[in-house]
Amino acid sequence: MDHTFGSALVLLLLVLDPFGSLPIFISVLRGVPRERRTRVAVREVSIAFGVLLAFMFAGRGFLDLMHLSERSLEVAGGVILLIIAIRMIFASGGEIYAADGQREPMIFPLAVPLLAGPSAMATVLLLASRQPDLITQWVGALTLAMAVCGVVLLSAERIRKLLGTPMVSALEKLMGLVLTAIAVEMILAGLKRYFFG
Repeated sequence: MDHTFGSALVLLLLVLDPFGSLPIFISVLRGVPRERRTRVAVREVSIAFGVLLAFMFAGRGFLDLMHLSERSLEVAGGVILLIIAIRMIFASGGEIYAADGQREPMIFPLAVPLLAGPSAMATVLLLASRQPDLITQWVGALTLAMAVCGVVLLSAERIRKLLGTPMVSALEKLMGLVLTAIAVEMILAGLKRYFFG
């Protein structure tokens, strides 16, 4: 399944799921002083961006080192995305990464695994390994997707108040449905390449 800049951006936004993570953002940042929230948000998004960028550029070397094929990565990435999508549809997930609210988050849980989680790592690795000639487009799509995550993270409380909790929950379910279809497509494409490629 080949991607364009637009489809890669949409895929990354679905995988990163900034709107679905709003309850987690709010919960984790509740214990951070208001004057430090911007700095913390920018730091965590930057760390997550660095981790995903490293996976994007080291993808081919990682596959060669581990003797993994693109087909196995595509199927594995699709399975991970499918699990994430099912969680988005059937569970709120707000409590999964929630901190105790008494300390400032550093890397965990906002940067890793909430933003730069296994599904995001597998996605950027797959993009770079399948179409390495378009790496500048993938870097651009990742940069834009992380910028959106940063804006949502900074505006989490305001967005929740503006949209309301039911609308945020409905958005998460909708994103989960779309991500389910993408995950199934990735699995089928990997299997097709394995058996007929």
